[in-house]
Amino acid sequence: MHAEQQLAEIQEVVADVLKMAKAGGADNAEASISKVQGIAVATRLKEVETVEFTNDGGLGISVYVDGCKGSASTADLSKKALALTVEKAISIARYTGEDPCSGLAEKELMVEKNIDLELYHPIDLDTDAGLQLALEAESAGLDSDDKISNSDGASYNANIGLKVYGNTHGVNVGYPSSRYSLSCVLIAGEGDDMQRDYAYTVSREADKLQAAQDVGREAAKNTVSRLGANKVNTCNVPVIIDKELAPGFIGHFVSAISGGSLYRKSSFLLDSKGEQVFPEWFDIQERPHIKRALASSVFDNEGVATYDMDIVTNGVLNHYLLTSYSARKLGTKTNGHAGGIHNWLVKDTGHSQADLLKEMGTGLFITELMGQGVNIVTGDYSRGAAGYWVENGVIQYPVHELTIAGNLKDIYQNIVAVGNDVEKRGSIFTGSLLLESMSVAGE
Repeated sequence: MHAEQQLAEIQEVVADVLKMAKAGGADNAEASISKVQGIAVATRLKEVETVEFTNDGGLGISVYVDGCKGSASTADLSKKALALTVEKAISIARYTGEDPCSGLAEKELMVEKNIDLELYHPIDLDTDAGLQLALEAESAGLDSDDKISNSDGASYNANIGLKVYGNTHGVNVGYPSSRYSLSCVLIAGEGDDMQRDYAYTVSREADKLQAAQDVGREAAKNTVSRLGANKVNTCNVPVIIDKELAPGFIGHFVSAISGGSLYRKSSFLLDSKGEQVFPEWFDIQERPHIKRALASSVFDNEGVATYDMDIVTNGVLNHYLLTSYSARKLGTKTNGHAGGIHNWLVKDTGHSQADLLKEMGTGLFITELMGQGVNIVTGDYSRGAAGYWVENGVIQYPVHELTIAGNLKDIYQNIVAVGNDVEKRGSIFTGSLLLESMSVAGE
């Protein structure tokens, strides 16, 4: 069945469910359906390890009755099951407490026109072709260096699906999407030293994935380069956060300016709107409508239209990230962030990775972070790390078993440069980050 036809049928189901909710006594209601078909295959040591098929889907509905909310969901989309789900949601609403902040997002903020962001590039879900790619990646990695002694496997995933959202403001929109990925994890050994590392590629389009052999070779290179790691003495030095880790590092900022953290008063950036939170040259733009990007969307999870926003300009925080609920809690209106952010572009300073190393001089180049030592309430940051020791702008040797620490409020203010080696495999597009100084606990 063509995606357009399937989309139309699902939109009809959503429309029916909303009518049932109104007929059952709901003042307002919203419903969403997602359907995903996919394959996940994996190899290990050039042998087939797993082959999985996915065919998931379900409907979730929330109803609002006299300021009270009830939610229910079902994977069965038959008329009878849908009617029962609506009934359950209305029944739950009658038992919940009234909450003046709950309810649909404001009608005037709803998406009016669906734009094709070219997120859907279907291919046949062919397990043999997927296994071939995984085998190619793993074989290339295992064969590329004698020090590669073992493998944790290679895996290929392909998912095609669609999402529809509707509510009683008259919104009923949806789109199909696709996503493909290939990864490889290898183990290298030298004497008693064992290290593991990986490489991966992801895209909306299967033919835009990095070549399988290149993924394997990159995984091998990353793994072998970690052999012979030393410890470092405890020190305070400049630090480069590698481009693969930088999005996660900026991700703590996302958590800190999200409405939920703010209205609960559990953020180190409470009352920071309009304040300088990054250096004066630092900008973050949100661009939800980039074609084929992994975090693009015309509307959020509440049907609110997404639009371009400059989140940070000249280091100043312009916007919190709000859903309708958190916005009401804070006495304002949502800005389309139910479900997360949409393509953040962190402005780079034109430095290549070599430039960043040169500018740093002597310090640490971090390529792995471990543990969960991030406190969004206080901003305290302390995580296990591994990477490379750098002197005079040149990588000297790998290092491990160290901890980097600081407070995010200070760390964000002390970003010295952002590399032009931009990581685009997620929702935050950023290059490597050079930080003025961090406390490093070693020997």
